[in-house]
Amino acid sequence: MIEPTQVVEAFKKTSSLLVPIFSPTSVSPIPTVVPTKPYYESIGNTGTQVVFVVMLLSTLSFIAMSWRVPVQKRLFHVITTFITLFATISYFAMAIGDGNSYAHIVIKETHKHVPDTIEHVYRQVFWARYIDWSLTTPLLLLDLAFLAGMNGASIIIAIVADLIMVLLGLFAAFGSTDGQKWGYYAIACIAYLVIVWQLVISGRRAVLAKDNKTAKLFASIGGFTLILWILYPIVWGIGDGSRNWSVDAEIVAYGVLDILAKPVFGFWLLFAHAASNAPSVDGWWSRGLGTEGSIRIEDDA
Repeated sequence: MIEPTQVVEAFKKTSSLLVPIFSPTSVSPIPTVVPTKPYYESIGNTGTQVVFVVMLLSTLSFIAMSWRVPVQKRLFHVITTFITLFATISYFAMAIGDGNSYAHIVIKETHKHVPDTIEHVYRQVFWARYIDWSLTTPLLLLDLAFLAGMNGASIIIAIVADLIMVLLGLFAAFGSTDGQKWGYYAIACIAYLVIVWQLVISGRRAVLAKDNKTAKLFASIGGFTLILWILYPIVWGIGDGSRNWSVDAEIVAYGVLDILAKPVFGFWLLFAHAASNAPSVDGWWSRGLGTEGSIRIEDDA
């Protein structure tokens, strides 16, 4: 005879075979985003030392050239010397490994059948270069504006647009997303078009009042500068923008452009200035404020 307790025990054993019993261990959920290790894009072997030497020698040459002319004719010499001087300091900082930081770039890729992947890239950005450009490019514009004889309103508009262009380039370089990078980049390109308008329209209109030799010099050296300045955003787009170039390739490209836009521009301008009947700048530039600007303290009556 079968006892009831035996039936109950047999039922328990059968149910354990039919119904799976889970172990108490917990399993973590599958992540929707798979992170990767950070990737660093930094400088290797570059030519910053070579560019530093070129800028330094150019600065010394411009100083020597300025001593050979009277102070009335040193306006372009002084401005051009400041251009390569600031560039010398900038490239010295880059040559010794200073004046740089890392921009954090987040790259997320969405997949259909596997979890999304997210990549953290840290790209080295030399902010010293942007400080250099914020000082030297307005001085370059002053050289061209004074050569053409542009009015003060056009000069101020061109310089402000230039500063906006350079600063937005710096913001774009440190942008963490494509929207930030290319948004700042687009506005900077618009600012560049404002500069082109001022030099081509206002500058050309102003230089027509001068002699034919000065007009040809402004057209040639101004066109040379604008063509070079078009290449800067192209290098930025290939380098910092899309990251198709390494940091080394980007620095070499900028170094070549800086040599052309500063020392070559400076020697071209000063040699042409010396060969022509350059106008003199009198007044405060060469003689000071004089009696008109002095402060007189009269004796009490």
